[in-house]
Amino acid sequence: MTLDGVPLNEPEDQGAYFSNYPDILNSVSKIQIQRGVGTSKNGVASYGGSVQLFSPNLYDSTKTTFGLGYGSFNSLRAFGEYNSGVKNRKALYVRASQIYSDGYKYNSSNNSQSVFISSGLFYDKSSWKINLLAGHQQNQLAWLGVTDSLISIDRQTNANNKESDQFTQCLAQLQNNWRPNIFSSFQSSVYYTFLNGNYDFNFNNFLGLPTTTELYNYAFQSNLIGFFSNYTFSKKRFNWTTGVHGNIYDRQHIGSEKTLGQLYKNTGYKNEVSVFTKADYTFKWFTFFADIQYRYSTFDYKGTVALDKMQWHFINPKAGLSVEVKPNSIIYYSIGSTGREPTRNDMFGGSDDLLADSLGNALLSIKTPEYVQNHELGFRHQSRKINFNLNLYYMDFKNEIVLDGKFGPNGLALTNKVEQSFRTGVELSVTYKVSKSFSLINNSSCNYSRIKEQKEVFTPILTPPLIINQEAVYFYKSFSISVSARYQDKSFIDFANTSTVNSYFLLNGRVSYDIKGFQFCIFVNNITNSKYFNNGYVDYDGSKKYFVQAPTNFYASIKYSF
Repeated sequence: MTLDGVPLNEPEDQGAYFSNYPDILNSVSKIQIQRGVGTSKNGVASYGGSVQLFSPNLYDSTKTTFGLGYGSFNSLRAFGEYNSGVKNRKALYVRASQIYSDGYKYNSSNNSQSVFISSGLFYDKSSWKINLLAGHQQNQLAWLGVTDSLISIDRQTNANNKESDQFTQCLAQLQNNWRPNIFSSFQSSVYYTFLNGNYDFNFNNFLGLPTTTELYNYAFQSNLIGFFSNYTFSKKRFNWTTGVHGNIYDRQHIGSEKTLGQLYKNTGYKNEVSVFTKADYTFKWFTFFADIQYRYSTFDYKGTVALDKMQWHFINPKAGLSVEVKPNSIIYYSIGSTGREPTRNDMFGGSDDLLADSLGNALLSIKTPEYVQNHELGFRHQSRKINFNLNLYYMDFKNEIVLDGKFGPNGLALTNKVEQSFRTGVELSVTYKVSKSFSLINNSSCNYSRIKEQKEVFTPILTPPLIINQEAVYFYKSFSISVSARYQDKSFIDFANTSTVNSYFLLNGRVSYDIKGFQFCIFVNNITNSKYFNNGYVDYDGSKKYFVQAPTNFYASIKYSF
């Protein structure tokens, strides 16, 4: 996941934590999602896809907006936003947000703030842009699943025992775009990301034992500094882009206990550099493209247990062809291969401090990377009334690192490495304009996925075979109403394929009305009051634990722009 090319994923664990950047999606100008082996331009490993966010469009017209919203569970959001537009070659965008919610479960509140500033200078052949993003959040924790016996008594039961966290994360980026002539352009950027925070952990409660005064705390502080530069040449039917991306990263880990104080301190160092080149050429109805990336990544560690520096080399190729079979109708095929190193949590087996064996050597669970070869075959058609996208995929994995349905003592999901696995399926996206004021939107996916391990064949956990999202939208002048329905098939939560999260059906609705700069919206979720879980796992003692989702709830908002 990236913002204007800056990786949002923490390099050590490869996770993107949007709770640290609250309300960020209301500032981005657009979102681009690429399925399968993602674009090499991002530098970092793009394994199952890529999500690229783009900062506010500073060319938008001058506008000031204030908004306020309130909903179920004492949920509140307030924000102010200003976009100057480009004046005298300068532009400024500012948004500040406050979000609060008690949460559906007991002791699961969230209190968070964010600021997004974007400013630019625009010249005839070049432009400069600065993005500054800061977020602070304080959560009461609710990451443990709850047994079905307790859920049947009270669905708001929180298995965490009054644990909390707080994190502050900041991102700063300076980017430059230079177009020396009509055929060539350069895009370069330097960036810095800072993270500081901690969370509590009640170990006895995690094990199902009576809670005592014992309370552990995990604290982190990280720094990520990076640079990328891309050159693009475009002339007639030919486009070529090449570039380099590199960053250095360190994250300090401190584990402590409320009465004993600091128990350990260690630091992980993750550095990487990548180079890529990609090109496409159009001849009549055919467009050919090819893309290759070399990526080098290292992980080093300083703590009480010695660990030799780990290094990985990846060559990631991708190629494809698209054919315009008739105006606005395209058939495409692509094949790509990529590799990804294990996360720190994969290597350490869920421990925050590296453990040693009886000889004092580092005890690593997973060391080797995972690889995937991805095939995509699809058809796209767009006309005045219909936008149709059909995609078939086949992903063949080697040494895939998969969820095993359990959680480690640091609160992160545990993984295993499997010998062979594949995921294949079909995805459908259709927008149909029934009339000028009425549209139907469908997004659905069906998949068949299997893992082969020691002659056993089973289905990956949390992989529902069928997901259907159907939305109906009606709009007339300044009024709009939409109803969306979601069906999700059951999925397994253990490797034995004996325990499942049941299928469920959701119905949500939205109504909005615009008048004289004001916009009024009402959202109603889970209209049918479905009692469902969307996640679960089988604990070490064999008990099934689930994550309860909220019953019928609403949110109302008012926004004024001038």
